[in-house]
Amino acid sequence: MTPLIEANEVKKRFNLEAGFFAPVGRYVYAVNGLSFSIAENESYGLAGESGCGKTTAARLLVRMYNYDSGSIRFKGNEIAAYKKNDLSSYRQKVKYVFQDPARSLNPRMSVYDVLTSGKRWAGTKESSVDNNDEKQLKQKAAAIIEEVGLSVADLERRPAEFSGGQRQRISIARGLLAEPELLICDEVVSALDVSIQAQILNLLMDIRRSRKLSFLFIAHDLKIACWFCDRIGIMYRGEMMEEAPAADLYRTAAHPYTQLLFSSVVNAAKGTASNVSMPGTVRGEVRTTLEEITGCSFADRCPKATTRCQQEKPELKETKTGHKLRCHC
Repeated sequence: MTPLIEANEVKKRFNLEAGFFAPVGRYVYAVNGLSFSIAENESYGLAGESGCGKTTAARLLVRMYNYDSGSIRFKGNEIAAYKKNDLSSYRQKVKYVFQDPARSLNPRMSVYDVLTSGKRWAGTKESSVDNNDEKQLKQKAAAIIEEVGLSVADLERRPAEFSGGQRQRISIARGLLAEPELLICDEVVSALDVSIQAQILNLLMDIRRSRKLSFLFIAHDLKIACWFCDRIGIMYRGEMMEEAPAADLYRTAAHPYTQLLFSSVVNAAKGTASNVSMPGTVRGEVRTTLEEITGCSFADRCPKATTRCQQEKPELKETKTGHKLRCHC
């Protein structure tokens, strides 16, 4: 079965030459050979520490950035080959919900304009037909704003008049208006109160069931990711370190970095240091992403690291337990 979307050995680096006195020939290596796939009606989670490349990977999927090498395929078709009109149509099928709705919603526009502006300016033949029928567009916006738990009267208000949780509902409604097949949720609950987080997660779960949507769910909270997702990929320095079914990952995490993340969750709840239950001692700090990786990217911090880990980069291989693991151990 062909995945809905598939990334294969994708790489992305950012040039630091931004100004007269900027260093020449230096780069930020954000994504380094990342591979994963999302099936239809599947929720796939990307988890890891801040700066590991989760958001960059998501933005590569929607072509906010162009990737340097590798391939990203949507329903078997390479998205880098899409022409202007095809790319516009693709972006209607893959929608992005940002972490901070206060910054991603235009404060000068009404909620109705926020929801429909993307549809109006999509440039596709299908959207141009809808744009000629303002009544149909208003009916669609009214139905979707009620689907996310707000009222039709809210369409005439501005984003600044809403709370953070309500603004996030508006962001979700904006993504749903185009009737996408994949919804990318980038840390959509991280800035919300715990009670509001639960409401937004339940809303997303209801949307998934009713619309048969696929999700890319980006999170640094593994408890939330394990509850919401079917499979989870753990990233570190732009690489996939471990991938496993969410129901198994918290019980049978195999990679030392995944164990460290779960240890951090447990010990944070107990109010103790993050590395207490980690086997061995985590060494050093996260290495800079200004250097290209040669050996294992986690070797400098891993308590199990050997000379081989420092010199030879491990491949992502499937284990007997069904996990995909990038580790020599």
